[in-house]
Amino acid sequence: MIPVALDPSLLRIAVAGNGAIALRRFIALRAAGGVDCLFFANQPTADIVAEAGAYLRPYLPQAADLAGLNILWVVDVADDVAAGLAQAARAAKVIVNVEDRLPFCDFHSVSEIRRGDLLITVSTNGRAAGLARRIRLTLENAFGPVWAERIERVAALRKIWKSEGLSMAEASARIEDLVAHENWLGCSKDNCPIFQKAQLNV
Repeated sequence: MIPVALDPSLLRIAVAGNGAIALRRFIALRAAGGVDCLFFANQPTADIVAEAGAYLRPYLPQAADLAGLNILWVVDVADDVAAGLAQAARAAKVIVNVEDRLPFCDFHSVSEIRRGDLLITVSTNGRAAGLARRIRLTLENAFGPVWAERIERVAALRKIWKSEGLSMAEASARIEDLVAHENWLGCSKDNCPIFQKAQLNV
């Protein structure tokens, strides 16, 4: 699999399905920036109606709908319906993911942690979702909400350093010094393998 980070503001995305898991996927996509994400549900619950609002389509996507999409997540539908949607999506050149049905997946959704602009993901290539979730929970404890502010701080510093003409190597060294000095990763620059590996890659 190829790991990428997509800008949802440049894509037309949708969820198709019913129930709590489909709703959770829709909410996650909206939180990731997919504010125009559509929700196709032929049996929408009251929660889906309330959450999706004007973006709800009270039916499963048809050929005309698929023609206007780039990516489709299919969740909480019967196997035969999922197979039909996946086939139709692929025929329309739409990248499709059918939850927990590997033969119908062109990609796998990763387990993720968001701290502002920091995005940490875990994937097992769709083979062990429960394990990916457990790893994510461990990482959530290691990278708490404070990391959102840290990303903003480093981004502001990088902008200043760039205006001063610092090279990428010099900026990277300063970031390493900051992280080590304030013990962001729980280890010093001299004894932390993370820093040692970073120095080898400079």
